[in-house]
Amino acid sequence: MKPRSPRLAVRALILQQDRLLLVNAYGGGVSDLWCAPGGGVELGSSLPNNLIREVYEETGLTVAVGAPVLVNEFHAPEQGFHQVDVYFRCDIIAGALDVAWRDPEGIVTERRFFSRDEMECIRFKPDSLARSAWGNEIIYDPLELLVK
Repeated sequence: MKPRSPRLAVRALILQQDRLLLVNAYGGGVSDLWCAPGGGVELGSSLPNNLIREVYEETGLTVAVGAPVLVNEFHAPEQGFHQVDVYFRCDIIAGALDVAWRDPEGIVTERRFFSRDEMECIRFKPDSLARSAWGNEIIYDPLELLVK
C-alpha cells in the first residue's frame, strides 16, 4: 500500500461575548463530540480563504481570519489516516447563527457558543481547545488517536 500524506485542515476559534463557537464533529448523530468549525484545505486556495469558506458552509457566518494559535494532529493508524489541523483566531464580520442554516455537505447540524465553564460538561477535541481559545500562547498539540 502506498503511504498517504496527512490531510491538512483549518479550523476557527471564534469567541463572542467570551463564548466559543463549536459544531458537531460527526454527522448523523453518531457522536456527542464537538469541535471548532472548519475543514479540509482545497489545493490552490490559501489557508485563510479555505477557512472563510468552511466557516460559512458550516455556520452561515462570514469571518475575518487572524493569527494561527494551535496546530493539532490526530490519526487512525488502522485506517492509514492522519490529519493536521491549523487553528486560527477569527472574528465574525457578518451573519448570525440560524437554526435553519444547512451545511451543504450535511455534516454540521448543530452549532452553538459555549462558555469555558460549559465546556467542562461536554466532549470536545482537541484537548487543548479551551486553552488555545482563551489563552495567549501558540500551542502544538501532539499526535493523538482519532476519537468519535
